[in-house]
Amino acid sequence: MRFTALALPGVVGIDIEPEMDARGFFARLFDTDAFAAQGLPTHFAQVSLSRNERAGTLRGLHYQASRPEAKLVRCVAGRAFDVIVDLRRSLPTYGRWCAVELAADRGNAVFIPAGCAHGFQTLTDRTELMYCIDVPFDAQGAAGIRWDDPSLAIAWPLSDPILSARDRALPYLA
Repeated sequence: MRFTALALPGVVGIDIEPEMDARGFFARLFDTDAFAAQGLPTHFAQVSLSRNERAGTLRGLHYQASRPEAKLVRCVAGRAFDVIVDLRRSLPTYGRWCAVELAADRGNAVFIPAGCAHGFQTLTDRTELMYCIDVPFDAQGAAGIRWDDPSLAIAWPLSDPILSARDRALPYLA
């Protein structure tokens, strides 16, 4: 695996290094020693899957207010524009965002540290994202920020997103 620091502190892009032959390839998606060497979590409390039927589906920007969570997110079908917003007030990057395109055919992933909001927009129909999360989900602590917050000015790739009623009603960062 190759680990690449992205624009926000602690956000890491992870690429596979497939071993290919005539049958296809084999690649490690997770390795305790490799993650530990990068200072990343080596234990996840839950693994979740988000299935999205239509291109343009937008989920987010979500975070856990009561118990911040770190996530490892990988696209296992289709492609998605994945966005991370820094909510760590102690850092100069508070309120900034970065994005990475996750694609099943690339096998790449992104690690999102605790204290960040996360969202994505699907770029193809039938896109699935797998989440490995370091702490159990706390429904009472579920929070979020509006996807179209003008203070963030996120450049979502597709116009007229498909949103849930909950995500449409999320507050602005300010």
